[in-house]
Amino acid sequence: MFDHLLRLLKDRLLAPVARLLGPSFSPTAISLLAFACGVGAAAAAYIGRDTLALGAWLINRTLDGLDGTYARVYEKQSDFGGYVDIMLDFIVYASIPLAMVLRDGTLAESGSFLEATFFVNTASWMYLSAILEGRQAGARSRGEATTVTMPPGIVAGTETVIFYALFLAVPSWRALLFWVMGALVCVNVVQRLWWARREL
Repeated sequence: MFDHLLRLLKDRLLAPVARLLGPSFSPTAISLLAFACGVGAAAAAYIGRDTLALGAWLINRTLDGLDGTYARVYEKQSDFGGYVDIMLDFIVYASIPLAMVLRDGTLAESGSFLEATFFVNTASWMYLSAILEGRQAGARSRGEATTVTMPPGIVAGTETVIFYALFLAVPSWRALLFWVMGALVCVNVVQRLWWARREL
């Protein structure tokens, strides 16, 4: 919901870091480092090291923001880089709740609901994005910094960062937070369907 505004702020904050690193890195290398931290967060959550998992999650998100900024600063954007970035992100998004469910079986119902909503939500925004790109109404025409357009929803990147941080910071709230986030993700799907019905 707030991604567009915060993406501009993120670029302002991370551009000096990108310049400090110099031009010799690959943005994909930064994406892979972010991925390693994300998988580390899932592994830490699985063994019950929630504080460590939270730290790894926040580093993952910071590096995930840095890769795109770095690519723009040094004009190293590529469709392949954007594709790899989103694929790695979604592996991390799936693995952290899964790790929590595998550790605590009482989360099976709420965790399954959450993961199922992710599946449907991903189909809803990716297919809509493909249609918009095919109609030349995608990221470039909208002035978006992303590889392809990302139709907005109530739960996007910013909200995901907050929810996952809460999953890890307050374990006793996990079941409730899984249900709440899943319900909001369902609203995303309905919201996009309603928009598509009017605009396509």
